[in-house]
Amino acid sequence: MISARALAASILAASLLTAGTASAQTYPNRPVTMLVAFPPGGADDATARILQDPFQKALGQPVVIENIGGAGGMIAAAKAARAEPDGYTILLHQDALAAGMALYPNRTFDAEKDFVPIGLVNITANTLAGRPTLPPNNFAELLKWMKVPGQNIRVGHPGVGSFGHLAEVLLFHELGIKVTQVPYRGAGPALVDLLAGQVDLGPISAVVAKPLVQSGKLKVYGLIAKKRFAGLPDLPTFGELGYKKVDVDFWHMLLAPAGTPRPIVEKLNAALRAALADPKVRKTYADGGMDEYPDSEETPEAAATLLKNEIKLWGDVVRENNIAAQ
Repeated sequence: MISARALAASILAASLLTAGTASAQTYPNRPVTMLVAFPPGGADDATARILQDPFQKALGQPVVIENIGGAGGMIAAAKAARAEPDGYTILLHQDALAAGMALYPNRTFDAEKDFVPIGLVNITANTLAGRPTLPPNNFAELLKWMKVPGQNIRVGHPGVGSFGHLAEVLLFHELGIKVTQVPYRGAGPALVDLLAGQVDLGPISAVVAKPLVQSGKLKVYGLIAKKRFAGLPDLPTFGELGYKKVDVDFWHMLLAPAGTPRPIVEKLNAALRAALADPKVRKTYADGGMDEYPDSEETPEAAATLLKNEIKLWGDVVRENNIAAQ
């Protein structure tokens, strides 16, 4: 015989399920806020702005972008994790979310437990670039040059915990080369000093590097990416050069707070897919050196798998190289 307590629990569960279903049926009926984990002016904000118009058209409600910088994207992620799981607060984040699980041990959330991925947004290739006066002209020559006894190799990066920083740490770990890390407050200052010859090497976005390479202002030695960049078709990936662990991409994804009803997640995923299929978005991606994921990889499940794998990948890099957040 069922107890009064069990009966009450069953009734409550049924009522919550009914309420959630009804909420999903009417979703969205007001503006949706997209939290962006970094300040305006960078790749994250640009990605959000590219998506904003077609995404809100697909949803049928305005999408308001709110930039919240700080702590390598952890402040925005913490706010999103605390938001009501009703689909009205979503988060645009990137590789830094995965790396942050190891970099910030005192964080107030867990990326896997406190979020449900909506879908993958884009991927971007990065180069290992060199100052224009650097003697080597290809990767084989660079490797030989770096192995010269007493060589002091200065590598500039956009800041501790950034994708550029962690990717080049992973690369030099695989190469077995010791370098001097030179952190900057962003990709712009790092590039300025690389062009001026203040540092020898640095991780530079492929689309930024392309015109500089073509004008002779920068040298590039390989791609930190899973596939080649159309703008520099002769430049191999480091995976092609034999360093398979450096087959990594700079990515963005959309996430919602854990507990967001599945029907709402599916509506958000459908709106994201519609936005990514928009001709203007596709052209902007092509012009900006970004790629969308194949249809089969635009599901919430594919995003969740990527996030899990990236948390392990970057966690290992952080721990093996004793990297600490500043």
